[in-house]
Amino acid sequence: MSKLLWKPSQARVAASNMTAFMTRVNQHYTTTLVDYPHLHEWSVNHRPEFWSLLSEFYGLRWHHQPKSILENDQNMPGAEWFKDATLNYAEHLLTRRDHKPAIIFRGEQGQRRVISYLELYQQVAQVAAQLKQLGVTTGDRVAGYLPNCPEAIIAMLAAASLGAVWTSCSPDFGWQGALDRFDQIKPKALFTVDGYFYNGKHIDIQDKVFRLIQNLNTIEQTIIISFASPDTKPPSLPNISLWQDWLNSSPSTPDLTFTPVPFNAPLYILYSSGTTGKPKCIIHSVGGTLLQHLKELGLHTDLKDDDVFFYFTTCGWMMWNWQVSALALGLTLVIYDGSPFYPTPAILFDIVETEDVSVFGTSAKYLSALQKQEVIPAQRHTLSALRTLLSTGSPLADDSFDYVYRDIKQDICLSSISGGTDIISCFALGCPILPVYRGELQCIGLGMDVVFMRNGDQAKVSEKGELVCRQNFPSMPIGFWDDPDRQKYHAAYFSQHPGQWSHGDFGEITEHGGVVIHGRADAVLNPGGVRIGTAEIYRQVEAIPEVLECIAVCQDWQGDSRIVLFVKLKPALSLSDDLVNTIKQTIRQNTTPRHVPAKVLQVNDIPRTRSGKIVEVAVRETIHDRPVKNTDALANPEALEYFKQREELLCD
Repeated sequence: MSKLLWKPSQARVAASNMTAFMTRVNQHYTTTLVDYPHLHEWSVNHRPEFWSLLSEFYGLRWHHQPKSILENDQNMPGAEWFKDATLNYAEHLLTRRDHKPAIIFRGEQGQRRVISYLELYQQVAQVAAQLKQLGVTTGDRVAGYLPNCPEAIIAMLAAASLGAVWTSCSPDFGWQGALDRFDQIKPKALFTVDGYFYNGKHIDIQDKVFRLIQNLNTIEQTIIISFASPDTKPPSLPNISLWQDWLNSSPSTPDLTFTPVPFNAPLYILYSSGTTGKPKCIIHSVGGTLLQHLKELGLHTDLKDDDVFFYFTTCGWMMWNWQVSALALGLTLVIYDGSPFYPTPAILFDIVETEDVSVFGTSAKYLSALQKQEVIPAQRHTLSALRTLLSTGSPLADDSFDYVYRDIKQDICLSSISGGTDIISCFALGCPILPVYRGELQCIGLGMDVVFMRNGDQAKVSEKGELVCRQNFPSMPIGFWDDPDRQKYHAAYFSQHPGQWSHGDFGEITEHGGVVIHGRADAVLNPGGVRIGTAEIYRQVEAIPEVLECIAVCQDWQGDSRIVLFVKLKPALSLSDDLVNTIKQTIRQNTTPRHVPAKVLQVNDIPRTRSGKIVEVAVRETIHDRPVKNTDALANPEALEYFKQREELLCD
């Protein structure tokens, strides 16, 4: 049984948005729901009522009221949510127009900018007017090749106010990686920067930008933000302007109008990692994104208008889109651009302290790295305002749970959450009225009919299987770009379990109603026919002090397969026989003999996507001397060299 690490006080439960919503359900539908499991059961069994009441609870601003809440529910995909309703996403994030800080930007070089809600509204109005003059209208695409700066949010909101579609990636993508994404969706305008800072270095990207726009022939206007240098001069090419010059070309202060669009109109285009070919362009809807994010940020994260919310992300990760929606709650959003370890490994907690952040989100890998570097925020930071810590990107290891409660803060709701780019949201979430158990995500999200499937049947409690959502939900993608017959869309999510969403995660539901994610289904290890999630091994190995991180794959071997574990050790350490034995014994003692790798090998680095996820499939292909189709999708493709033609893999 997992160890209980934290439980909310009665006062915290009573004051939560989740309790307020449950009270609203009881009043509106004369139910007698008393806890989260009953509320979740009701939300799944009465999904039209749930999503409708949620839209009322958060005051969605309809330009045209929905004719019905849910039609064609028997089709998955194919259901229609909030039929005939129209709304505008940007309008919901700009309802507040006062001097309260909307965005606080912190940069690696010590920069700090504060933008009030009134200033945000005015700047969005300026950019929207310029985009409108350019001819940007409903359905047009606007792209950002941007660091995590305020202008990214301003440009996105301006595009959304016109009913246009926003897409972005961070400038650490090579120009070819950005082109692979943007060229598919043909954007009309491009927002970018002169350069950015990372790990103490000034990285000039003007040459990358030049090559990108040369190859994007649909771009009618490129706007360059002087982010790294105030003396930036744009290249002397037509239709390229500096941000401030471009805005000043229209001297009057324009009014901001919000174009109403259907609930299922496109808002965002996000991209798959692209490690197996060109990235898939995933289209997300206005209403589905907004409503799902309000549920997750408002109810599950318990954000209110007096909160200060900070999520460490980039414009190339869906968590950027997720955290921006929090502006709809009227709170203050803190954003940061730069390395999370420069100038010190505690820089993010410096920001949490100085900005009085109440809810902070980051990646599981970041928390693990702090632990390995023996950073103890509780000793050097005053974190009195911090009440919730969010983690995602990969499964949070059991010992990282211990680290948070030992070395960061005891009275904190640690919410490990899990979903993905595919749904621009989460299946498993935190919950302010539930306890936290070691190694577990707190709950399945409201309105999400999630089970784990094992050999074609629903897995029992604590049995492992593949994550499936059995009923429609509003934030399912509209589809993929350039997929008119929706064959790629069906193949990605509905071919394995027809009529149900197959998400590709491998995990289980616990006896507490929580969730444990054991890794990606396509990376599941299968020695001797026994299915093992990679995270089951990582949790054990990465708790060993000498190991920074690891990656496990299966190697075809003698008519079966065997587990091969690659480890990245702390600097100056070499893999000794004693350390190999320690690794194997730790795995054996805490899992099963089946989990023990046949080989443990040292590497200098481990390949990962630009959002920080390690790529087991790419390593598996490499050790079998098969090509990795799209190395541009990797942040460090050179790391694959450490896995090629290893002599150790040729013998027992």
